[in-house]
Order: sequence, then structure tokens, then C-alpha cells
Amino acid sequence: MAYRKLQDLPSQSLPREKLLRQGRHSLSNAELLAIFLRMGIKGKNVLDMSSDLIQSAGSLDALAHMDAAEIADICKGIGMAKAATLSAAFELGARALRETMMRRPIQTPEDVYDYLTTAMRWRDRETVLVLLLDTKCSLIKPVEISSGTLNESIAHPRDILRPSVIHNAYGFILAHNHPSGNPAPSRTDDLLTERVRECAKLLGVRFLDHIIIGKPTETASRNYYSYNHPNGERLKEAIKGRPLYH
Repeated sequence: MAYRKLQDLPSQSLPREKLLRQGRHSLSNAELLAIFLRMGIKGKNVLDMSSDLIQSAGSLDALAHMDAAEIADICKGIGMAKAATLSAAFELGARALRETMMRRPIQTPEDVYDYLTTAMRWRDRETVLVLLLDTKCSLIKPVEISSGTLNESIAHPRDILRPSVIHNAYGFILAHNHPSGNPAPSRTDDLLTERVRECAKLLGVRFLDHIIIGKPTETASRNYYSYNHPNGERLKEAIKGRPLYH
């Protein structure tokens, strides 16, 4: 397609005007990015530059998890100032999502995945955290336990259980990511799960699940493994007293 300056396009096609007239949901991903980038570069208008940016990243999701330096590096014409603007916008959206999830009960492994995936699935190191829950499955707070190597996290059962005791949580969910994207549990994961189960039983703390966060594939929008609820059963059943790990 021949290059056209943005001001040569019909006014109703301009991203900002389209948003004001039809609402934000009417805009494509490239159009939304163009509002933040504001201007293109010589030989390329801002809409084309936005499309190229998404294509260079591989997807909008991948772009959202890049830091400012990475964004500036993958697309010519995106300076650090524009890259910082995009990075801040993506982070703001991620925080809004986490706030929404904080207000909703966590009742299934999918709820855990939805809450954690934005922050965890693109990390290049295995990170272990716990989600502390009250008797209504509401999230008290997430607590990061450790961050390890490319393929191994470092966590001890006492460190995993300590937040539950300190915050008087009714139960907790253990979670960690696999940077490879494959959520299948390793032998190390199995051993850690069993040790935490035994320690939690001794302390009288409910160990509700251990969930491994992977990355979506071309055939699946979700990618996680749940030790206690492989079929997606509701965690509230465990809260109400259903035996765990039987």
C-alpha cells in the first residue's frame, strides 16, 4: 500500500476522532497504539508504524510485556520517550486488571491463571509466590517467595508457609511459572508439592492448590497445570472442607 500521511486520511478514520465518536472498543490494536505514539516517521505514518511494531513483537501480548528499551529496539523510529509511554500504558492496564481480580473471589484454577498470567508468564526466571485467601476465597494478598534460574526456582516449605501464618490466612495457593512456556510439572515440582502438603498439614493451614503458569499456544489461549484441580473444579469446594490431595 502506498504511503499516505495521516492528515491525508478522512477525519473519521483518524484514531483519536474515531475513539471520540465510536468509543474505544471500535479501534483496532494498531489504532489504539497510534494514539499513544502520536506521530509517525518519514515514509511511514503512525498507523503503519503501530502495525509494524505489533508485528515485530509477534503479538500485542508480547509487546505489552516488553520493557521500554526492548520496545525502542524492535522498531525504527520508536525513541525512548515513546517507548516509555507505551510501557507505562501497558503497565497501567495490567494493574487495573489485577485490581479487578483482587475484588473477585478466586474459585478455579482459571481464576488464578487470569490473575497471575500478566505478571508471570513472560518472566525469564522461575518465580514462586503464594496467594493468601480468606474463608470466602477472597484474595488477602499475593506474596512473592523467590526468583530462581531459567528452569529452577528456589523455595523452602517454611518460606512458602510463613506468609499464611503471619497473615492468619485460612488457606493459600502456591504458584510458579515455567519460562519455557510448558506448564507440565517436573519431578522437582512434584517433590516440592508433597513437602509443602505435609508441612501445611502439620501447621493446620489449608494448601488449596499448586498451579504452574505457562504461556498460551496457537491452539490454546490458556496454558497452566493445576495439581489439585486438573479438571477445573471450584476451589470453593476445598474451602468448604472437601479433603485435599486425597
